[in-house]
Amino acid sequence: MRTEILTYESDCSERLDRFLAQALSMTRSGAVKLIESGCVSSNGVALSKHDKLKRGDILTVAIPDPVPLDVRPEPIPLDIIYEDDDLLVVNKPKGMVVHPAAGNWDGTLVNALLAHCGQSLSGINGVMRPGILHRIDKDTSGLLMVAKNDKAHQFLAAQIKDHSFVREYEAVVHGVIKEESGKIDAPIGRHPVKRKQMAVTDRASRSAVTYFTVLDRGRSFTHVRLRLETGRTHQIRVHMAYIGHPVAGDRLYGPKKVAPGLDGQCLHAKKLGFVHPTTGQYLEFDSELPAYFQEFLHRSMNHGDL
Repeated sequence: MRTEILTYESDCSERLDRFLAQALSMTRSGAVKLIESGCVSSNGVALSKHDKLKRGDILTVAIPDPVPLDVRPEPIPLDIIYEDDDLLVVNKPKGMVVHPAAGNWDGTLVNALLAHCGQSLSGINGVMRPGILHRIDKDTSGLLMVAKNDKAHQFLAAQIKDHSFVREYEAVVHGVIKEESGKIDAPIGRHPVKRKQMAVTDRASRSAVTYFTVLDRGRSFTHVRLRLETGRTHQIRVHMAYIGHPVAGDRLYGPKKVAPGLDGQCLHAKKLGFVHPTTGQYLEFDSELPAYFQEFLHRSMNHGDL
């Protein structure tokens, strides 16, 4: 499949591999593979990953046919909120990994999607992440959208890139936030020492913006709504820890003493809103807070220290 991408002023001076990964909603390594395979060109000339973009460049990307999947379909029940020929919205349970990786080859959302959708999934993100536009962590519950074809994938990925794709979360965080609302604008990159963690840093980082609104306060915890403008790895968890209010139950970024009754972070992807790639209609979906969240919320807002 061939696709063309027009660059704008805001894209200038950005490295090709970084731009392509964002434009096609794929991993940086996946973008590099396309470039190194000679699949990306401008005016008939193959480009390298170090090339910088100029305003008005028209990039031609030849996306190879998907490699036959070697991930095993599994008949795992899915909580499907919405489905049509272009996409589906799934309510992912806490504890489920989104896509196969080392140590988690089975029991993932992708395994379940392959059983449900067969070969009807976008191939842009490769054999391990078919149809996956965005991801949520294993211990984060909530809504996640999946593209069934490459056209839908590219259309929806463009909304994520221009920040018109609505993603709202709810969380219970440590401490009492005094402000009613706020904006966290702090770049995120790989932690310089702890390689499994991300961190707010100016080194090899990308811009990251999170908005928060206080919904309720207990003696030692705060219930917040969070809206993502960007979608960096662990963004909410990193940003809330950065301002001194880590997500309750977060063993990676929060206190070593985990809040009782929680197995992983108390974080739920509650709302998704987007323009449909075929109808042009704006759709919005909302999911109920799961039982684990409601139980901890009740205790933390009414009993303070638990």
